[in-house]
Amino acid sequence: MEFRDLKAQYRFLKQEIDMAISDVLESGRFIGGSEVDAFERELAAYVGVKHCITCANGTDALQLALMAWGIGEGDAVIVPDFTFFSSGEVVSAVGATPVFVDALEDSFNIDPEEIVPACELARKNGLNPRVVVAVDLFGRPAAYPEIRKVCQEQELLLLEDGAQGFGGSIGGKRACSFGDISTTSFFPAKPLGCYGDGGAVFTDNNEWADLIRSFAVHGKGSMKYDNVRIGMNSRLDSVQAAILQVKLFAFIDHELNDVNEAAARYDGLLQGSSFILPHVPERWVSSWAQYTLRLPNGIDRDGVQAKLNTQGIPTMVYYPKPMHKQTAFDGRSLSLPCPVTEQLCKSVLSLPMGPYITDSDMDEVARALLK
Repeated sequence: MEFRDLKAQYRFLKQEIDMAISDVLESGRFIGGSEVDAFERELAAYVGVKHCITCANGTDALQLALMAWGIGEGDAVIVPDFTFFSSGEVVSAVGATPVFVDALEDSFNIDPEEIVPACELARKNGLNPRVVVAVDLFGRPAAYPEIRKVCQEQELLLLEDGAQGFGGSIGGKRACSFGDISTTSFFPAKPLGCYGDGGAVFTDNNEWADLIRSFAVHGKGSMKYDNVRIGMNSRLDSVQAAILQVKLFAFIDHELNDVNEAAARYDGLLQGSSFILPHVPERWVSSWAQYTLRLPNGIDRDGVQAKLNTQGIPTMVYYPKPMHKQTAFDGRSLSLPCPVTEQLCKSVLSLPMGPYITDSDMDEVARALLK
């Protein structure tokens, strides 16, 4: 059993993917070109924003956003404590200070009520709060109506980390359109994944879009040999763009619907158990990057994983260690108390998931887990 069956997806899309790769190889254009341009237009149209700028990976996408805003030393950026390392890593990379805040139990996402106290903590330490990073963890969009209201009151920029959230929505508004700048990742196991690394930045702001395009190619000006600022080398390869065009069509056509049907099947199979199942409110759609439940108190998670593994059932733990306890942030971050995150780190467990998972595999997972 695969944790996320990328091989089944390839078999389903093999003819189209092979042809797309062959076309790039025949063209001899491997950086930029028509495939990248077309993919950016299609992504922007799907998400519902004016600009999409592709880049080398989701981490670079976050950093490019902060660079476009001029975030640096003396600035504070509010980041959820329960997330992947890159959400806070990029803050330190540009010289700013991450301020970690707690998550909500039902969504795993940032608690909007923690933003104001985080701003107060930053100011007490001589920092200027500038940005909130909201992560669409496991595929469910963060609580953007509440987050946006607080950001407006506190004059904060909103950066949506949609690395896991592409395809999700709230009331028809799609993930990667909620932030002043939003980002996503095309890491292979993401809802829309390539066969390597890749990422994208989304915004409606013309000035920021131009800056991001410049920063992503060595700070270029009128051409790549006219360098007007210090940037980085962060581009999406043509082969990856061609693959992603094929996958985007499949994602829109059936994969998003299929993965939501899989989540509903898991819900039905595990309903009534002592496990705390993931929750998606009405009018919200998750892209189900992971199906993550919580084990009841007192359960030996390592033991559960080991027993499932002996039956050929893979599971994952995202994430076993809070951000504020990461050694890399020692002496270079601030944190509010994060009791919910501490509990989530001890109790979450992600099950095999994806648009190509079979009913029989889900039945097997549920039987073994309940036993």
